[in-house]
Amino acid sequence: MNARLRFRWVRRAIQDKIIRMVSSTAEYALRAAVFLAQHPERPWTARDIAAEVRVPGLYLSKVLQQLARAGIVRSQRGLGGGFSLQVAPGKVSVLDILDATGNAPAPIAECPLGITGHTRLCGLHNLLDDTTRTIRKRFRATTLASLIGPGGRPPLCEPRARLTRSKPTTSK
Repeated sequence: MNARLRFRWVRRAIQDKIIRMVSSTAEYALRAAVFLAQHPERPWTARDIAAEVRVPGLYLSKVLQQLARAGIVRSQRGLGGGFSLQVAPGKVSVLDILDATGNAPAPIAECPLGITGHTRLCGLHNLLDDTTRTIRKRFRATTLASLIGPGGRPPLCEPRARLTRSKPTTSK
């Protein structure tokens, strides 16, 4: 593999594994779980949750099913059905949600570049592995209850608003 191709491959590996720590799927799951923690009074449909947290409804439905399979949310069919949090907000960690969606940052067990002969992690990969373990520890220690905070403050940023160009004004 020539140097240019190897650089692109390394850059992509780093972007995929390190820079993008929380995927869109994981963020949608976190947004939905936080919403359900804030609104425990009744089950919510996937469509209603999607509208409230501003994420794509069809995809969120699949994400909520992942959370239901993991035992984090309860899914009720039929009239008056929907999704509700199955576990107390103080008992569900961010890591639980990331694990349920298959998006938790994983420790580095072998050379991420696939270089044969690397039996130990190099200095850079060891640093990245230590960082990943620290992040996992923080995610494990952060519960939905701590994201909601006192007074029910909004826990998550609003999705990016679409930028619109203003029409140029013409002078007469």
